[in-house]
Amino acid sequence: MTKFKTSLTFFAALLAAVATAPALAAEPATLVAQAEPPAIPVITPRVQTVNESLEVTGNAEAVNQVMLVARVPGYLEKIHFEDGALVKKGDLLFTIQQDQYKAQLQQAQGQLLAQKVARDHAHLEVGRFTQLLKQHATSQVEVDHWVFQEKTAEANIIAAQAQVEIAELNLSYTEVRAPFDGQMAKHLVDPGNMVGADPKSASLAQITQLDPIYVVANISSQQALQIRANLDQRRLSLDELHRIPVEASLSDESGFPHKGTLQYVAPSIDPSTGTLFVRGILPNPNRTLLPGVFVRVRLPMGKVIQSALLVPQRALQEDQGGRFLLVVGADDTAQKRYVKLGSLVGSWQVVTSGVERNEQIVVGELWRVSPGLKIKPTPAATDR
Repeated sequence: MTKFKTSLTFFAALLAAVATAPALAAEPATLVAQAEPPAIPVITPRVQTVNESLEVTGNAEAVNQVMLVARVPGYLEKIHFEDGALVKKGDLLFTIQQDQYKAQLQQAQGQLLAQKVARDHAHLEVGRFTQLLKQHATSQVEVDHWVFQEKTAEANIIAAQAQVEIAELNLSYTEVRAPFDGQMAKHLVDPGNMVGADPKSASLAQITQLDPIYVVANISSQQALQIRANLDQRRLSLDELHRIPVEASLSDESGFPHKGTLQYVAPSIDPSTGTLFVRGILPNPNRTLLPGVFVRVRLPMGKVIQSALLVPQRALQEDQGGRFLLVVGADDTAQKRYVKLGSLVGSWQVVTSGVERNEQIVVGELWRVSPGLKIKPTPAATDR
């Protein structure tokens, strides 16, 4: 009985302590904080004057590419270059057997000398018989005979001189020299082989001029007509044509580091392709451009755009709808804006429609931004 009373007293005290304890807060212990908008780099479009241009894909072509051949038959005696070597105009490349051609030259020179002697002798006889005719010591027939001999000898001298020149020419053909500065391909015939006896054995090696070099491309008929419209339908003179700049770049190069001038434009559009052939010529001192390589070619359109809007290329994106930019709209919300593009100026692209001059363009952290997202626009450093 005593233990039961003690237990009741303990529980009564415990309930009294609970009743007097402070009430717990009814609010949740943790509040979810609202996330701040991400800071995104933006810029406004650049405004400047731009010479409108077009870009096409083309190829590099050699200005000169020649197959060196043996112009006289004979045994190939010596090769004076290494395959792939750079050579200068006039460098000796091949030597063909010369002995017979030297002998032929000496023979022709001897014939020329004999004809000169015959002419001199006939000239003396003409003088002698003319004096005898005056003394009535000979007939006119004798005088006419020696006049004929003198004239014949003079004609023979001309023929003999021609034979000497032919022999000298044939002898010069035994030395095959570089027709221009260029790079040699591999030789096609080894020393000791007979060359020049027939067309199959005539080819010795190919030489290619690499500086300067052509870049060729085809522009569409619509682009050609647009250029002509920009020029007010005026056809350029050849001098004006040669002053038009042409720029080119390889696929792994940025910008257009290779610069030259327009060299040729086809007089008509190819009906089979609907394109116009154009060709520019560029310095190539380091032989960066090789014949056959694909290049990007930039040509002026003959039109100047005042106050053109330009945006960095890195800001442009593309989907099935075309090229677009992310623009900061009302309440700093990102908007997708499809744009029409013009010429490329360095790392900037002309935008002909789709954005306004004072609008902010998203240029960085594009992966974090999607249309409708609220952002914190942060001015970015402009590209050069």
